[in-house]
Amino acid sequence: MPTFLPASLALTLAFALALVAGLVVKFWLATRQVRHVARHRHAVPAAFEQAITLDAHQKAADYTIAKTRLGVIEMAWAAAVLLGWTLLGGLDLLNRLLLGALGGGMWQQLALFAVFALIGGLLELPFTLWQTFVLEERFGFNKMTWRLWVKDTVKGVLLGAVIGIPLAALILWLMHAAGSLWWLWTWGVWMAFNLLMMLVYPTFIAPIFNKFKPLDDAALKTRVDALMQRCGFSAKGLFVMDGSTRSAHANAYFTGFGASKRVVFYDTLLRQLEAREVEAVLAHELGHFRHRHVAKRMAAMFALSLAGFALLGWLSGHTWFYTGLGVQPNLSAPNDALAILLFMLAVPVFGFFVAPLPVLISRKHEFEADAYAVAQTSGKDLSAALLKLYKDNASTLTPDPVFVKFYYSHPPASERLARMAAA
Repeated sequence: MPTFLPASLALTLAFALALVAGLVVKFWLATRQVRHVARHRHAVPAAFEQAITLDAHQKAADYTIAKTRLGVIEMAWAAAVLLGWTLLGGLDLLNRLLLGALGGGMWQQLALFAVFALIGGLLELPFTLWQTFVLEERFGFNKMTWRLWVKDTVKGVLLGAVIGIPLAALILWLMHAAGSLWWLWTWGVWMAFNLLMMLVYPTFIAPIFNKFKPLDDAALKTRVDALMQRCGFSAKGLFVMDGSTRSAHANAYFTGFGASKRVVFYDTLLRQLEAREVEAVLAHELGHFRHRHVAKRMAAMFALSLAGFALLGWLSGHTWFYTGLGVQPNLSAPNDALAILLFMLAVPVFGFFVAPLPVLISRKHEFEADAYAVAQTSGKDLSAALLKLYKDNASTLTPDPVFVKFYYSHPPASERLARMAAA
């Protein structure tokens, strides 16, 4: 008769193997990216020779290589931290200490969330600081001062506490009080919270960190209004955000939904692009709405989160789920916070192997939005805008094709421009 491993040992082995395999694949992909970009550093691709200088091309290559190498170190550190939290007993130790100090109950579980988040933030802090004040500074992108960074950090922590603690308390209460279908009620609360954040973020949360003012360029506003009317789209307003106070990178985006939709331009974007190019970029964003990409992504998020909560509901009732990930479940106190944290730690390890699928769908959506923009405005203007943005953001023109399939949510410049030219 076949002999099966105990469930906890099987989970331990599966988790360890997935963690190691994922790390190996990530290192392999990063190595491919660095070698591919370095190999093409010395010459601008033929398709871009008239628009991109060799200096700009080499800056993009160096920036990409530097970010990728930092990412390799960060990946190794993150894997070590994850191993420490789980199989090496870090989360178990933290839980025991808080149980001894606070006893079992809601406050102990909320403290477990808070202390876990605080320690995790501190462990990631060196990489955050290096990214902002060393790497971004080296390539001329960082505009953040230490004073502003501290202010943003304090605001983020306070905002996270004000929003996160009541939400966590409600979820923990539901897990304890709503019976065997608690996961369904919790999913409903989570979805309601996400929809509420989409409504309140543009008006109440984003202004805590950035300044927004109405678009005052009359000529550009006329262009944008005409485009939106032509496309049958309405928004609450057109705003300019002070992105230049933190970074030289440029962007534009829609935020909110329903009556709270608004269009936001980074001030850096308006400085870099001509009015007709801004119009083309906006038409691309409108293309996402025309093709219902936002609604499709929300529906996918709803479905995946429902499956995730159902899986959590099943796993949280099995002792092997805890012991297999290095934690001894509480015998006389709730394990709800432990279950959530372990689930959050374990799912990305196994989910990495399906990561190419969502980015593949995202790249498909970008092509569709490009096609819509070309139909509504000028393909030449959109191509010119994208080239400027690739140049100003130091985005490499020669990424490794396999790396693209795993990580790129937007198609490489060569593919996007080739499709526009064909159209």
